[in-house]
Amino acid sequence: MDSTEDSSQTLDLTGQLLVAMPGMSDPRFAHSVVFLCAHSEEGAMGLIVNKAIDGVNLADLFEQLSITPKHREIRSKLYFGGPVETGRGFVLHSPEYQSGLSNLRVEDDFALTTTQDILDDMAQDQGPTKSLTLLGYSGWGPGQLERELGENGWLVAQATPQLIFETDTADKWAEALKSIGVDPLTLSAAAGRA
Repeated sequence: MDSTEDSSQTLDLTGQLLVAMPGMSDPRFAHSVVFLCAHSEEGAMGLIVNKAIDGVNLADLFEQLSITPKHREIRSKLYFGGPVETGRGFVLHSPEYQSGLSNLRVEDDFALTTTQDILDDMAQDQGPTKSLTLLGYSGWGPGQLERELGENGWLVAQATPQLIFETDTADKWAEALKSIGVDPLTLSAAAGRA
């Protein structure tokens, strides 16, 4: 058995971060930090956590969904989670919040909810203590992410609540690189193998 095949079958990066290399050919993923919600031999699903949608915020989403927030001054950003199903919403959040309808626990520090009840709770200050609201997601077919990793398209970093929820959006890519000992200023756009 080829060792490459063996490693792709056992690789599970659920709950980790993908950090785009500078030479990422797909502009939608340039300088992206992607939180992997699921990864198995069937493929992978993740959310880009560092691309805020310009000119739109959570208050706009509440208005579109006819949700009346308890406080009028809601300025939380909405994020572009990825190019797949961009009309579909996701809330990546701290795990203490439990929805009666659907919560997916992703590792110990993160959970994912895709139903409107979490937005209703957030509007009434009863939602999770930490969260990102995203539209769309990023998806990979079987073996596709492994190929991209093998082609040096991504680096893998540990996901932490501080990096995901507390780091400024513009700084997440550089901070994710620094967390694995990579200086973004010295990173080359050209891929290579030693």
